[in-house]
Formats: sequence, C-alpha cells, structure tokens
Amino acid sequence: MTSDKLPIDDALHVRPPASPLVEAALDLIKERVRLRLRESGMSWEEFVFSGSDRLVTAADIASVESAILGSGYRFDWSSRTSVTERPEAYKPLAGAEEQDAGFAHPEAPSAEPDEAGRALRGVGDNVVRYPADVSGKALYVRSNERVLELLTGGVPAGSIAIIDDSGGTLTAPIIDQFTGVICAGGSVRSHLGILTREYNIPCLMNAKVTGIREGDRIAIEATAEAKTTEDYQQGVERVGRVWLLEEAGR
Repeated sequence: MTSDKLPIDDALHVRPPASPLVEAALDLIKERVRLRLRESGMSWEEFVFSGSDRLVTAADIASVESAILGSGYRFDWSSRTSVTERPEAYKPLAGAEEQDAGFAHPEAPSAEPDEAGRALRGVGDNVVRYPADVSGKALYVRSNERVLELLTGGVPAGSIAIIDDSGGTLTAPIIDQFTGVICAGGSVRSHLGILTREYNIPCLMNAKVTGIREGDRIAIEATAEAKTTEDYQQGVERVGRVWLLEEAGR
C-alpha cells in the first residue's frame, strides 16, 4: 500500500457514483484520513482498530464542511436528488411563475368541483387518520431560502405546506406551524411522516398533485384511512384526496 492509497479505494472505485455532494465529501474525508495515516506511522489495520477514533478529529470533519461551503455549495435537502430521479413528480404547471411553484404530476387525478365546491387535485398516502379533514392555504416550501424566510418572518396562519420530498425535514424547525403537509415523495414511515405524526399535523406522503398554486385554499382528506406498512408490501392502494377549494386571486 502506498501512502496515497487506502485499502478501501478499490472497493469505492467500483461502486455506482453517488450525488456530487456525497462524492465531494467522500474525497475530502479520504484526504484527511490519508494525512492522519501518514502522520501516525501505523499500518492500516492499526490505524483503523486503534487509532482512527483519536487521530481523525472533529476539527478534521469541520474542515471538510468548511471546504464544501467555501466552494459555494450550500447544503440542500434530498429532494434535489429526487427531482433528478423522478422528474415527473415535480413537473411544473404550465406558465407557473417562481412564486407559484405549482406541480403538474401526470398521474394526479383531477375533477370539476363537486356539490360541496371541492375540485379534486391530487392524492397521497395518509399518515394518520383524523376525525375531520383539514383546510388552509397552499404554501410551497422548496428551497433553503424559503425555509430561512419562514424562520425569520413566521409561517402564515393556516398554511398547508407542499414539500418536494421527505428530505424536506429541513423544515423541522417550523413544522409545528403548519396546519397540514403534502409531500411529493417518501412514505408514511419516512422521517417527515414521523415528524408530522408526532406534532399531530395531518400529512399526505408520496403525493401526486396538480393545479395547485401558492395561496390557493385547499383541503386534505385527513379522514382517509392511514396507509400501513402491510399496504406497501402487498401493493394495496389506499389514499387521501387533495381538493382545491378556492383559487388565489383568479
């Protein structure tokens, strides 16, 4: 083994490439490990089993983070990966502006208003069954900047957050301010599903929605049966509906 190569390098070389952030972090961590290994004078086995926990320090890991941030990258949620892998779930509404941020999922059900004035605009996996449905204004939360804006200015009362993916748990500091949550990815067992359950907030995961823009008044069918692990395993379709009640300014 040369001092510039680690025994795990060959195994890492043949694995499928990860996201750019993961690859960058891995390269930087390996660089720090190589440095500490050379400085220690130990064999790889000695270093791994008796030295690495002492010789690779918190300061080393902090330097990795600092290097990534210094490159201009800002940590983002996992929905960035999901948007790449499942673009159909996040297809934007035709003509939607940035602030509208509406989804147009090709498989989302849509219908004209029923006798109660509710227009079907999507479905999702219900996390918890509640005694009543919940309504509020659609609030798209799809970026770090939006989260920081809401952290600073507060979440408008009665907001139903529409989030890209279960990785949107970046919203954890403000999640208790949501009236409801609609998430385009994940399952009822995802982190976001667990958080909303703990905060007693109605939530639909793995949602397929269309025709909802920022500020529209919408409703979640929180009274729908909750989807279970067995449902996923057995391929049982069990959903809660999303209705458009009133368009914002249109």
